[in-house]
Amino acid sequence: MMKLMRCVTVAIVLLFSLNAFAAEKLITIVHTNDLHSHFQGFPPEIDYRPFDAAGDKTLGGWARVASVISDVRQKRDNPVLVLDAGDFSMGGLFHMLTREEAFELRLLKAMGYDAVTLGNHEFDFKPAGLAAMLRAAKANGGLPQVVFASAVFDPSKPELKTLREAFAEADVRPYVVLSRGGLKIGIFGLFGKSAMEFSPFAKPLTFSDPIKTAAEMTRILRDEEKVDLVICLSHGGIDPDPKHSEDEILAKEVKGIDVIISGHTHTKLDRPIVVGGTIIVQAWSYARQVGILELAVAQGRVKLINYKPVVIDSAIRADAGIHDMIESFKHRLDLEFLSPMQLSYDQVIAETGWDLRIAAEESPLGNLLADSIRWAVNRADADPDDPQSIVHVAVESNGLIRDDLIKGMTGKITVGDLVRSFPMGIGMDDTMGYPLISFYLYGYELKRAMEILTSVRPLKHNDDYYLQVSGMKFVYNPRRMFFDRVTSIEIGSDEEGYRPLDYSKSNKELYRVAANLYNATFLKMVGRFTFSFLEIVPKDRRGQPIDDLPQALVDADKTKPGVQELKQWLCLIDYVRSFKDLDGNGLPDMPEKYSGPLGRIVEKPGLCPAGLLSRAEKPTLIALAAICVIVFVLIGCPVLIVRNTKKKKRNRTKF
Repeated sequence: MMKLMRCVTVAIVLLFSLNAFAAEKLITIVHTNDLHSHFQGFPPEIDYRPFDAAGDKTLGGWARVASVISDVRQKRDNPVLVLDAGDFSMGGLFHMLTREEAFELRLLKAMGYDAVTLGNHEFDFKPAGLAAMLRAAKANGGLPQVVFASAVFDPSKPELKTLREAFAEADVRPYVVLSRGGLKIGIFGLFGKSAMEFSPFAKPLTFSDPIKTAAEMTRILRDEEKVDLVICLSHGGIDPDPKHSEDEILAKEVKGIDVIISGHTHTKLDRPIVVGGTIIVQAWSYARQVGILELAVAQGRVKLINYKPVVIDSAIRADAGIHDMIESFKHRLDLEFLSPMQLSYDQVIAETGWDLRIAAEESPLGNLLADSIRWAVNRADADPDDPQSIVHVAVESNGLIRDDLIKGMTGKITVGDLVRSFPMGIGMDDTMGYPLISFYLYGYELKRAMEILTSVRPLKHNDDYYLQVSGMKFVYNPRRMFFDRVTSIEIGSDEEGYRPLDYSKSNKELYRVAANLYNATFLKMVGRFTFSFLEIVPKDRRGQPIDDLPQALVDADKTKPGVQELKQWLCLIDYVRSFKDLDGNGLPDMPEKYSGPLGRIVEKPGLCPAGLLSRAEKPTLIALAAICVIVFVLIGCPVLIVRNTKKKKRNRTKF
């Protein structure tokens, strides 16, 4: 009897196991993020050989990504989804015609993407520009399904009407439900808080709270749409510190999300992050990696089967059709955008004998970009006979520097390479590229600007706030009080030498500063989130505050009416073109000074009391006062209590 019972039990277990196995459905998700218009392999692009692996050390290339997608689809019997987590545009020369041609969306459609979301840089084109992009894609071959649940359209803002209508015309939805292989799959798109912070040109469009939005989308998909799988395309990001890792926080706070395809932070993950029951993946940036996620879905449960990150290198032969599309786009870019400026995409501008990289420290590439700003503004409107018109200092932020300049096999630098290093922005004239502006600051305000690097960057936990400088050297002590870490500043140049800057408030001399419009706007705003400790007020040469920064635009051609914006990307090209041809081959050579740091930013940590308190300013003084209060509370109060107790005892003894 016992034997029979055992057999029955085994049979029942096997039956249920077989049923569960039979009900289990497999699905493969191919995902990307932060493609940023990087259509070709890099760096440098001159080394990119999409059909010949020999000697090609470049990474990326959308035609190579297309080959991976095609290969996955051919080799799997189960359904395959292809998804992107935003920032597919704004990152190179191709985005210069994004509003008119929508190259990126058209390529994503041709490559077979099932759904994509918007990143913060899609809003760099302003609401009207994003609307134009969506309409251009729809009119020229179509676009993949765009999902975006974060947009808040204020009906009182008529300037948002165009974008709202474009969303409807292009079928942009908060979420989409797809049926694949017997599965109902719900996909929604989401903006993180950091993405909101870095979307200054989205105004007056605003964005909803990501946690609340994700919770509502998940509720709708689970309870109303009855989906088997919930996927969030989140432009929120991942951080090594879980306290700052938005998508990990999202997974923790919102139950019911099965998969988060993460973007924004350009994180290279070798394996998924699992928070609760949520699987989080992210695939680096610039099409250098594709993630392949294998899942099994059964009875409301999602199981991770396998994850394979694929590095997109020369071992992958490019898809010929997508490659041809990119070449046609390049031809159109040359014809409509670059040729009026006597430029072409593949044109060699200069050569270098070393790599110029960006880092969270003084870097050769940062110095090059900052120097190009100062050089360009001085060339445009500085008068040698008017010392006050000469630019003393130029600043650039790491957050706007996107790619290294790499020597590669030939040492040649093309137009495409240079613009890829600094591709961002749009001007007040509604043409692509950040314009340069100039204004005046007091010496103590220059010090405050440098405190952004020393204090705001660690507080915000973001290297994008690291500033690169030209015309200045400074030393800081990271052990000093926040907002008071800079200990000495010099102004001048590498060629003519530097002199100490008096940054006391008694010094009323004005110093001319140059920056792009984005960074200047940030400098003006920084006082708000530093409790006014780092308040900076841009001024004209008479010392009067500039309320509207566009008034400070540098005019590139004073012979024409109005202001002809001086575009930073063009200034960088002209600056590099100005270098000497040292080997006589007809190409300018990168000066040796850009082969390493120049001592412009020096970190000198120290705990010596004299160093910590030297030239102490308001933040340090407030901290000292607070310490004194704490010491008094911890030491003085007990002493007073003891004395008072003794006094009472003596009084009792007398009586």
